[in-house]
Amino acid sequence: MAVMLDLKNIRKSFYLNTPNELEILHGLNLTVDKGEFLSIVGASGSGKSTFMNIIGVLDRPTDGYYNLDGVDIEKAKDWELSGIRNKKIGFVFQTYNLVARTSALKNVKLPMLYAGMKKKDRLERAKELLDIVDMSDRMMHNPDELSGGQKQRVAIARAMANNPSIILADEPTGALDSKTGRKIMDIFHKLHKEQGKTIILITHSPELAEETERIITLKDGEIVGERRKQ
Repeated sequence: MAVMLDLKNIRKSFYLNTPNELEILHGLNLTVDKGEFLSIVGASGSGKSTFMNIIGVLDRPTDGYYNLDGVDIEKAKDWELSGIRNKKIGFVFQTYNLVARTSALKNVKLPMLYAGMKKKDRLERAKELLDIVDMSDRMMHNPDELSGGQKQRVAIARAMANNPSIILADEPTGALDSKTGRKIMDIFHKLHKEQGKTIILITHSPELAEETERIITLKDGEIVGERRKQ
């Protein structure tokens, strides 16, 4: 199996070179294979959000090595990292992060606009993705006209816009009731099985983590457990 992500001895500190310098991540090692569905689970304050930001190239580690699908992240230029975020990684956040007063259809088309896709292709792709997440009938609605579960389905469609290799989902069901959360998880399973997406789920919920193939447990900035399900 080809390696998609390779992180070695990842450290992250804040307030560098000051008396109150604080190290949040203490030398984490993680390898993720292409097409894997894994979870990073930990309580609040475990460092999982900080780790997610580094995995998603939203932040750089203070120290350590990170290779993302053949790209050495430390040596990559800012424009290269921007391209990786736009095309290689699809982000799904607990707070949806949809653009207000903009239809579901336009929200899904937006990443494709930044990627330089033609207008006709953007429209076709956005409609196709909204159909996959069962939101075709609500595509002209703005976020404030949608329920939490509907917003999250639009967010997943948007994350898939540029056909990324990796989906990074940060507490994607955290703001939803259990029934709606179940629907969201079903979509992730579908994307994993039918499209072979590499999915990394960040969660505080052990129950949600149990749905993934491998569970990485984080505590106080260290990996304290790793379990691969049979």
